[in-house]
Amino acid sequence: MASEAVFEQALDAARALGVTEIETIETSHDEALTRFANNAIHQNVAERDSHLSVRVLTDGRTARASTNRLDGESIRGVVGEAVALARAGQVDSGLLPLAAPAACRQPARWFESTAQATPGERAGAVAEAIGVVEAAGQTAAGIYSTGETSFRLRNSRGLDARHRETMARFSITAMAADSSGWAKASACDLRGLRPVELARSAARKAALSRAPRELPPGRYTVILEPAAVLDLVGQMFSDFSATAVRDGRSFLGGRMGARIFGENITIHDDALDPLQSGAPFDGEGVPRRPLTLVDAGVVRDIAYSRAAASLEGAAPTGHGFPLPNEFGEAPVNIVIAGGDSTVERMVASAKRAILVTRLWYIREVDPYEKVFTGMTRDGTFLVEDGAIAGGVRNFRFNQGLMELLSGVEELSAPVRASGEETFDMVVPAMKARDFRFTEVTRF
Repeated sequence: MASEAVFEQALDAARALGVTEIETIETSHDEALTRFANNAIHQNVAERDSHLSVRVLTDGRTARASTNRLDGESIRGVVGEAVALARAGQVDSGLLPLAAPAACRQPARWFESTAQATPGERAGAVAEAIGVVEAAGQTAAGIYSTGETSFRLRNSRGLDARHRETMARFSITAMAADSSGWAKASACDLRGLRPVELARSAARKAALSRAPRELPPGRYTVILEPAAVLDLVGQMFSDFSATAVRDGRSFLGGRMGARIFGENITIHDDALDPLQSGAPFDGEGVPRRPLTLVDAGVVRDIAYSRAAASLEGAAPTGHGFPLPNEFGEAPVNIVIAGGDSTVERMVASAKRAILVTRLWYIREVDPYEKVFTGMTRDGTFLVEDGAIAGGVRNFRFNQGLMELLSGVEELSAPVRASGEETFDMVVPAMKARDFRFTEVTRF
């Protein structure tokens, strides 16, 4: 069914049930994935999905229901379900009316090169990447995906916010007898990906980290590549939320306006940054405002949904999630300002350090002090006298983020980084002192 007709049918169905305030979110997702392992492609899959989510407001109550069927009967059914749920719920004294229309700048994030990518094109790029790893006597595994999504939010007040984008992702792990290397990248325009270069990086890491030595746990100067920064530092941004602060579940409670990081740490949330992706509006259709979350180490801004802003007499920042939800809001377009160093310069300037490619199995140990534990993987190296001396056995760490970001000595230029446990961000590599490695892992 045409998108225009979906909203009109949902609105008509709501009115027939005596409800005039309605919001719809229509999403479509089209993705193809080429997966490879043991130096060969073993899977090529494609998925196409459409989804309709309907929220209604009636008599001070609200509820949402969803469906992936867009025929007339299913649309009427999902509206009826939302209305029934709302009428069965409790009155919410803080419930706001639907958001009003607002102008929203649209970034160009849809590229035909990505949307029209074929299995043959992905297979060709994968074959070249495998060739690089195979030539090094190693085994390659990974994925190459391409796809496009569309998101349209409308309501009975006339709001009509829409976003369309493409995304390509390439990830590769190069495995040797006793070592491994990894690289990953994502881009709205697949022409920005360099699968062969990523394969060379992964193969080089696997070769350099062979026969890893075991070092004692302790505090080391650490050089975190962008993916490792993303994996660890990216864990804290759900706390930059007015709802989280009010509920007492944010480490920023009592720390707003305080310097908690080093003066060389500045962090923004900017949906229009050219390296970012995602919609320029939030889950209610409110345009996302740029925020300075941290300015020279000082906590400045936090995100406000419309509800959180109403409670505190503030202006909404456009970071709310679709209602109803229990989380409120959070910044999702993180940009950490960088410096003029590079990973190579960080290595060259280090007397003794640990170079980390990425992290995994990250878990929170102390929510208020923001202490995390986790492990290194796929390329962990000892740096001595300004050069990589070889690979080391992977470590488990136990590290507080405030301590880490107060001890950063060098920053590279920020890049779009991809990890496994958080959404993509724009972050630099970091060299920091006194990173706490607590034990050597078994693998």
